[in-house]
Order: sequence, then structure tokens, then C-alpha cells
Amino acid sequence: MELCACVERELDKVLHKFLSYGQHCEQSLEELLCYVSQLRQELGSAALQGAPLSATLSLVMAQCCRKIKDTVQKLASDHKDIHSSVSRVGKAIDRNFDAELCSVVSDSVWESREKQQQILQMAIVEHLYQQGMLSVAEELSQESTLNVDLDFKQPFLELNRILEALHEQDLRPALDWAISNRQRLLELNSSLEFKLHRLHFIRLLAGGPDKQLEALSYARHFQPFARLHQREIQVMMGSLVYLPLGIENSPYCHLLDARHWTEICETFTRDACALLGLSVESPLSVSFASGCVALPVLMNIKAVIEQRQCAGVWSHKDELPIEIELGMKCWYHSVFACPILRQQTTDSNPPIKLICGHVISRDALNKLINGGKLKCPYCPMEQNPADGKRIIF
Repeated sequence: MELCACVERELDKVLHKFLSYGQHCEQSLEELLCYVSQLRQELGSAALQGAPLSATLSLVMAQCCRKIKDTVQKLASDHKDIHSSVSRVGKAIDRNFDAELCSVVSDSVWESREKQQQILQMAIVEHLYQQGMLSVAEELSQESTLNVDLDFKQPFLELNRILEALHEQDLRPALDWAISNRQRLLELNSSLEFKLHRLHFIRLLAGGPDKQLEALSYARHFQPFARLHQREIQVMMGSLVYLPLGIENSPYCHLLDARHWTEICETFTRDACALLGLSVESPLSVSFASGCVALPVLMNIKAVIEQRQCAGVWSHKDELPIEIELGMKCWYHSVFACPILRQQTTDSNPPIKLICGHVISRDALNKLINGGKLKCPYCPMEQNPADGKRIIF
């Protein structure tokens, strides 16, 4: 991301120069036009009087021509400076980014090009749906001839409909959804419904003393949440004391903070995605972010491999030559590394549980078979290799 920031800084400089040049150019031309207009009026007056051109007017005309020439030259010179700034952006891109990135990917990855293209198009469509760009997603689906059924689109349509309402500070669609999914939200230990009721109560508080009775009546919705959110409910009920004076002038002014609306959108997105079986971030955005982290490392290791002439080290399309740390946010499931071969298991080499309870990879199991029998490498138990069972984490 530091490389992107370097290019962005150069781009900001160019945009700032463009803005400054445009303002300076407009101001200079307006002053010049005004000066020429005044001189034209003076010449017109002299012509009407039939008087010959005076030495003063001749001098003023010479000065006007010189001023026009100097102004044009100055604007042209400033424009050339912008050209150099624009070229620096291109140099920054060349300096910070490698033009050829395909070298870090095995050619065999693109063997089934049509299938890969369809997977990529589907990932883009899903990302557009998740970002609420429904019309763009529909257009892409039609142009790429993707068959996207309604069952796939429906969760995204519902999610975006409710989020649009929340952005307009309309809580009703979200509340209806939370109430209808109350039991499933409780299983997730979600506090979404309580937070929605709390935000509605705060909106009533913001209405002033005229909304006091309505706020008291609405407080009955907090009863199911009293055990888990007792302290927060006490704070809200205590704020009613200051309602005649205005909550914004009380110790409870933090209740009116606008960030509560941002937080409720984030909470709804997270919990709704969990219930609908969707990821909070689209697979495309996760893949792109992971690629930004991994690509510089892979480019460096590729250069080292080529320099030391050991190309065989990296020959498989489903594995990397080194482990790349993407951070906790990219941990989605457990992984198992075979304690015998010291390799992470894959779909083609899954983990196998032996009768004795120990787990090894299938490749390790095949290598340990001797005379149709298998002896566990951790305990002396002999067993039939066929009795091993695949484990799915």
C-alpha cells in the first residue's frame, strides 16, 4: 500500500497544479481582457474626436502589446511545468509497480481459460451486488451471458434495501427484519435488535419534551433485553430527567452522537451476512487485498529463484514457495499440517484419522504402508490402511 501512496502523492501534486494553473490562467486573462477593453474605449474616443494618435496612446498600445506577449509566454511556461509533473506520475508508476506480473503465476493456472473467466465474472457480479450497485451487476450479467438466478440475488437485494433505509435514518425495515429473525440472532449472541430499539429511543429523545410520553411508552421494548443490557437501559432512562433542558446540553449528550448510525449499519451488515450465509467482505475484495499483500513478496522470491537458477523450487500451481502472513482478518478456517511430511494438507492430499486416533496426511499414510499393513508412527498399533477415515475441518 506504501507504493500506491507514493503514486497518489504525485497525482495529488499534479491535480493541485492543474487547479492552481486554471485559477491563475482565468484571473490573468480576465485582467488582460479588461485592460484591452479600456484601451479600446480610449482609442474609440480619440477617433470620434478626429484627433491624431497621441504619443501617450502610442506608448500605452506598445505597453499593451508587451503585456499580452508576456502574459501568454508566462501561461505557456506554467503549462510546460504541468507537463513535467504529469510525466513524474508515469515515472512513479513505473518505479513502484512492475509492468509484468504474470511471471509469479504458473501458466497452468490459465489452462481452462473459459472456466476461469466465468469464475472471475461471477466474483465481480457478486461484489457489485454486495456493494449495492444492482443495475451495474445486472448489465454485466447480461453482457457476459452469466445465468444468475433469483435465489442468488435475493439476499443481496434485501440487504441493500435495508441498508439504504438505514442510511436515510429509517429504522423500520431493519427492525422488522430483526424481529422476524429474533431467534436466529439470539443464537449468534447478537445485540442488533436492542441497538435498533435504542437508536429509535434516542431519536425520540432528540425530539425534546414533546416526545417524552412517547419515549416512556417505547421504553417497554427494552424489557426482553434488561438482563444483558441493564447498564445501557439505565443510562437511557436517566437521560429523561434532562429532557426539558435538552439532551444536547446534558451529561447524556453522547447519546446524540452521529456515529451511532454508522455503527448500526456496520452491526446490521455483519449480523445479516452471518444469517444469510454471506461474507461481510466480498470474495473479490478479499482476494484483491490479499494479492496486494502477497504480490511484492512473490515478486521478490521470484527474482531470487531466477538469480540462483533453481526454478524447480516453485513448480506447483496450488502452493507457494514461502508462507505469506495475511493477518488475522484473513483467517477463515482451520488448517492441518501433516506431522510426518511437514506439509499442509489439500483436497488432493487430505488429513486421514487412523484407528488409534492419530492424524496424518494421505501421502504420509501411503508412504508408511509396508506389506499391506500400516504401523502408526506415533504408537505401535498396526492396522489396515483402508480403515483410515478422511477428516474435514
